[in-house]
Amino acid sequence: MAKKSKEARVQVILECTEQKASGLPGISRYITTKNKKNTPGRLELKKYNPYLKRVTVHKEIK
Repeated sequence: MAKKSKEARVQVILECTEQKASGLPGISRYITTKNKKNTPGRLELKKYNPYLKRVTVHKEIK
């Protein structure tokens, strides 16, 4: 019988850093998954922010 291991992929929330710093209303957030073993640090991706109408840096929260 195969041994059960902890799940390597976890769900993470990405939040826009530029909008948070500017103080504008609205929050641009994305949900994605990452592999904890390959990327133990915080994830940082460029995603589209519909409030600012441009591509910005989104960082992992929580």
